[in-house]
Amino acid sequence: MATFKGNKVSLYGKTLGVGASAPQVTLVGKDLGEVTIGGASGKWQIISVMPSIDTGVCQNQTRSFNKKAASLPNANVYCVSVDLPFALGRWCGAEGIDNVVVLSDFREKDFGKKYGLLLEDSPLKGLLTRAVIVVNPEGKIVYEEICDEITNEPNYEKALAAVK
Repeated sequence: MATFKGNKVSLYGKTLGVGASAPQVTLVGKDLGEVTIGGASGKWQIISVMPSIDTGVCQNQTRSFNKKAASLPNANVYCVSVDLPFALGRWCGAEGIDNVVVLSDFREKDFGKKYGLLLEDSPLKGLLTRAVIVVNPEGKIVYEEICDEITNEPNYEKALAAVK
């Protein structure tokens, strides 16, 4: 069960868990182009999920994965939020973020619903909770961390260790 500042939050649907097939979902990139993630891609996928790039914790999470992604030759790292693509692009440009792909679930919130990560209540209702999902090249979830407290960063080392 996730919390926001110590208060329980509800998530839409059910989280998938390790061993589940990662559903394919089409999201919007900072250039407004569509990018499909999940499913079998032939590469490892690290999906870093966050409420909003406008918070310090989400910025740290994106910076951390951007730095660590440079050393992963057979993996794509995606940072997903419901921020508008323009905001994601502006922030990444200002920060020099270029090793991860930032994506927005703002249109249908399909990612949040299919992965069970869309917040149903709390002051953050309609945003995504903080999580990291690692999908193997065959499309199976091999690691999933839904942060117990949304204001805390995920365990980067465990997520990266899941990529073999």
